[in-house]
Amino acid sequence: MRHWYLHIVALVAAVTLLCGVAPTVALAAQSDEAVLTVAVTSPGDDGALRHEFSIEDLRTLPVAQFDTRTIWTSGEQEFTGVSLAALLAHVGVTDAQNGIVVARAINDYAVEIPVADAISGGPMVAYERNGSSMSVRDKGPLWIVYPYDSDPTYRTEAVYSRSIWQLEEITVGQ
Repeated sequence: MRHWYLHIVALVAAVTLLCGVAPTVALAAQSDEAVLTVAVTSPGDDGALRHEFSIEDLRTLPVAQFDTRTIWTSGEQEFTGVSLAALLAHVGVTDAQNGIVVARAINDYAVEIPVADAISGGPMVAYERNGSSMSVRDKGPLWIVYPYDSDPTYRTEAVYSRSIWQLEEITVGQ
């Protein structure tokens, strides 16, 4: 009887060890994976110039941070990421005020965001909320958020509809 008990203890220990290691390994693999594709199209171009970013790539861009309340969360939240303006500038979109950003989530939900929204102090592509990475279940890994508390114009149905989570692709038409 005692021999059987030792096998159960060893099995539980092995499962616990695997569960403890597996998430760490999965997280490490994900940090180098492309989580965001940004495609830039130009008038008269047949194709789009595509840029792929991992979370680590996004972290190398200028960091944006703000605290705000959202209609989807409880209480004030701290968001960290890259401003939409800095991301677009990084991929060469510098003067497309009449352009449109089409943002698409992993479930194929898509929204249109005017490029004119991409201003200093405006929306960001957040990769952290309250100091932690966001899982897919928690609206991550990327979420376009606006500083809703900073300006009443950010608290409209139109802006809320642009606040896409589980973001995976941005296409910019110039």
